[in-house]
Amino acid sequence: MTQAIPKLLTFEEFVDWLPENRRVRYELHNGEIVEMAQPVGEHEEVKGFAARKLTVEFDRLNLPYLIPSQAIVKPPEKDSGYFPDVLVLNRANLVNEPLWKKQSTLSLGASIPLVIEVVSTNWRDDYHLKYADYEEMGIPEYWIVDYAALGGRNFIGNPKQPTISVCNLVDGEYQISKFRDSDYIVSQTFPELNLTPTQIFQAGLV
Repeated sequence: MTQAIPKLLTFEEFVDWLPENRRVRYELHNGEIVEMAQPVGEHEEVKGFAARKLTVEFDRLNLPYLIPSQAIVKPPEKDSGYFPDVLVLNRANLVNEPLWKKQSTLSLGASIPLVIEVVSTNWRDDYHLKYADYEEMGIPEYWIVDYAALGGRNFIGNPKQPTISVCNLVDGEYQISKFRDSDYIVSQTFPELNLTPTQIFQAGLV
């Protein structure tokens, strides 16, 4: 992961700067434009599988949700902008999002029932930076999907093992539950979800 340019930008400058044809993925981290590592195939399959399973679940429940492909998450009062791997959007709250219509940007936790980051080489962003910002925004549920066991040992165990960390907002703070192998993932957003880490991690193999 490398910085694209040295100058610190505001969020508005970042949105104006973003190339229309984004073959390279960029995010804004505290005013710095960051070039994101190109996802490998397994990363994309894990992401796609999780998105498909969640879509089936909220469609079954007839909820006003969707999973956009290019929505930006902007923590309030910060010059940061993230493109989560999977973002479940609550369409009912879009009327309260001032930047949605013109910039496809969400800044309210009530608009995002659940967000997922699939861990890659920049694992510290997912476990530290985005964890703190998503918590501060009040996003009710945040999954860190570490299929390749890249995160630090204090997050995924020693020896390291593939882990899904589900962070649920309780009294304004995330409470973390860790799921591995054939554990059934417990989701407060989708309590009837029938899904295991093994199913997600092996998405590219079936």
